[in-house]
Amino acid sequence: MSEADEQMEVAEDQNIEDADLENASDGDDDDEDLEEKEDGKAKVYLPGGKLSNDEELVCDESAYIMLHQAHTGAPCLSFDIVSDPLGDDRETFPLTAYVVAGTQAARTHVNSVIVMKMANLTRTSKQSADGESDDDEEVSDSEDVNEDQTPILTSVMIKHPGCVNRLRVSTFGSSQYVASWSEMGKVHIYNINEQLAAIDDSRARKTYQQNKTGDGVKPDFTFSGHQKEGFAIDWCPTTRGMLATGDCRRDIHIWRPNDKGAWNVDQRPLVGHTDSVEDIQWSPNEANVLASCSVDKSIRIWDCRAAPAKACMLTAENAHESDVNVISWNRNEPLIASGGDDGVLQIWDLRQFQSKTPVATFKHHTDHITTVEWHPKESTILASGGDDDQIALWDLSVEKDDGDDANDDPNLKDLPPQLLFIHQGQSEIKELHWHPQLKGVILSTAHSGFNVFRTISV
Repeated sequence: MSEADEQMEVAEDQNIEDADLENASDGDDDDEDLEEKEDGKAKVYLPGGKLSNDEELVCDESAYIMLHQAHTGAPCLSFDIVSDPLGDDRETFPLTAYVVAGTQAARTHVNSVIVMKMANLTRTSKQSADGESDDDEEVSDSEDVNEDQTPILTSVMIKHPGCVNRLRVSTFGSSQYVASWSEMGKVHIYNINEQLAAIDDSRARKTYQQNKTGDGVKPDFTFSGHQKEGFAIDWCPTTRGMLATGDCRRDIHIWRPNDKGAWNVDQRPLVGHTDSVEDIQWSPNEANVLASCSVDKSIRIWDCRAAPAKACMLTAENAHESDVNVISWNRNEPLIASGGDDGVLQIWDLRQFQSKTPVATFKHHTDHITTVEWHPKESTILASGGDDDQIALWDLSVEKDDGDDANDDPNLKDLPPQLLFIHQGQSEIKELHWHPQLKGVILSTAHSGFNVFRTISV
């Protein structure tokens, strides 16, 4: 990807579907998984359904408040959102988001950490300023009138040794740091203040690019103590600068900042897992407490104040039928969501964790779940995504009403009532994040690029 300003492509021409998507084919369809409406012009499409040769999927833009896509050249299979000073709960268009992503290029010597600014993110053409569908009326709100509707992506890069397996961003002191797991078995920490300043100033960005500054950026700190490469990494939200990293061997190391501007990494790994550690999540409100999941099918809760051999407090063995890929710790309730290779989404109540039984199980996904995240403020809402090329939005507060006959479509009757929305259009989805400052906005990355969207459901 060129480091010059890139135009983000609006996703209206992309085959992105949701649970309300209509199949626009006028032809006959013999597939029982696609139920035609009485007028014969549109059908409800569900993931996994087959399409005839003369059918194509058309995105119903009225189901989205905002929908954009972006491409970075080499796939970025991990990213994180940078907190910004523009305010919380923003929903006035156009919107801006700051993102850091890591590439997985075929040639390892050309990989980068990309610091990006996605600006001028506008509403879809099918939504009016009050969020209502606007098929028949022009948008009247002044926020979008007479403005360029083209979203803009600006970026600068830091040359990275090897593919970026996963990265996470945190604010520590007066600086923004990104920690990256390299396929070469090392974990690097970079201060990205200079890069963030460059994408906000066109002259500084031009100088950065012309001088190839990113080629010479060195990490502030590197840890080479892991015996294998890994993917699990998370910054502690309650103790700034504290970090946990887990590798494909089975080891988890705890990092603590020191007064020299570096980190002390405990060389003694936490003892418990018997196979690759796939994901780590710190407790959102208890310092020194974290959760991890593994290929050994277990989810473990740790107190890292204890000696590494005694730090494991709680364990859910056989939490999934196969590898547990991802976990997410609810910020407002004692709940953890987990997703695995079995395609199952589990909800665990930490108050009942010793029972080793999830409080909810959803078997909607048809392939490996690769990402799951709770909404940052709504404690009952979460999103999950995976190799079945869909992102599912869930609301656990919804209960099935046996007397509700509003949905008479037999194709939809078996969907969990908690399933709010299905977003599609990306290939091999790897990671999603709710933007903590943009109301209802989700960013997701896949082999096919980034999506930035907000649905009418959340």
